[in-house]
Amino acid sequence: MRYNFDAIRNRQNTNSVKWDIFPHDRLPMWVADMDFDVCPKIIDAIQKRLEHPVFGYSLENPELKQVFCERMMHRYGWDVKPEDIVFVPGIVSGFNFAVRAFCNSDNSLIYQTPAYPPFIGASDNFNIEGISNDLYFDESDQLWKIDFDKFEQQIKDNTSLFILCNPHNPVGRAFTAEELSRLGEICLKHGVKICSDEIHCEILYKGTRHTPIASLSKELSDNTITFMAPSKTFNIPGLACSIAIIQDPEMRIAYKKALNGLGSHVSILSETAGLAAYRDCDDWLAELLEYLEGNRDFAQNYIRQNIPAIRMNRMEATFLMWMDCSDLPIEGSPADFFAENAHVQLNDGAAFGTGYEKYVRMNLGTNRATLEIALERMRKALN
Repeated sequence: MRYNFDAIRNRQNTNSVKWDIFPHDRLPMWVADMDFDVCPKIIDAIQKRLEHPVFGYSLENPELKQVFCERMMHRYGWDVKPEDIVFVPGIVSGFNFAVRAFCNSDNSLIYQTPAYPPFIGASDNFNIEGISNDLYFDESDQLWKIDFDKFEQQIKDNTSLFILCNPHNPVGRAFTAEELSRLGEICLKHGVKICSDEIHCEILYKGTRHTPIASLSKELSDNTITFMAPSKTFNIPGLACSIAIIQDPEMRIAYKKALNGLGSHVSILSETAGLAAYRDCDDWLAELLEYLEGNRDFAQNYIRQNIPAIRMNRMEATFLMWMDCSDLPIEGSPADFFAENAHVQLNDGAAFGTGYEKYVRMNLGTNRATLEIALERMRKALN
């Protein structure tokens, strides 16, 4: 490999959420923040911008918009125009703006559990009802799937927004075009707008394809806000630069109104990093995906051989592994058990919805040596 993903960087005492929020004797395998060096071309682009000593208010970068639109066409055959793009500081703030734009106090929103915790929190932020639709685990192919009948039954007359996560965090699904079409048809039938978080759309493993739900038809593109970002893909989450694609002009006007005074600006350096990532770093991304796939296979093989009581699903996408610890001979929260006894910090499944208290989420975005140490600690703690 040209890039060294085995490099070990000491991130403690760098004001890192991942590494500094918990005691330093714990290996942090939780928040979706990778430990890899970013592509050098991103650093070069930032350093070049730093040569100019003035950092005033900036216009939206037209080259970033154009490069992103070309990327959408190249990867998905999706015709996105520069005017369809709205920059937002982050995807969590982005879908909260969508709730602000398209829900009122009498509305409800629906999402699929296990769910990225900020989806669950979004309804509370605006004092509206949140409806959870559980995915189900299909033993035949080891994938989490959608119960479409239940999904439709749970939509109420006042449901105005569906927050979709594709690829799905935490279960690692990349939903097929057929699954997305069926979801889209249900939403169109009931007048429910779609807010699609596709931040992990480029973290895909061999044999997997990402389909933006808005790319499937004109009707769906006019009913959908799609969120993407270079942050997870190119490991620059600290440089907040996310993209909302809104192809219906009326929806775009309403969304921009919701941003007024709250989140209408992305920093100069964030745009600089995003442009370099999308324009210059696909060779780095190709090697990253190969390395992450190796981590996925290593972790799953290790667990099957050494901790077989932990059950896993097939991971098609993301670097986040969802693990069912129901059969482990421990009481209480498995995340608490591993934190206290293995000194490995995982995400607690309880944060992802009711019924997932015996699950944990593990971040595989680290060097292989650290991953092996974490798994070995977990095995020893159970023994």
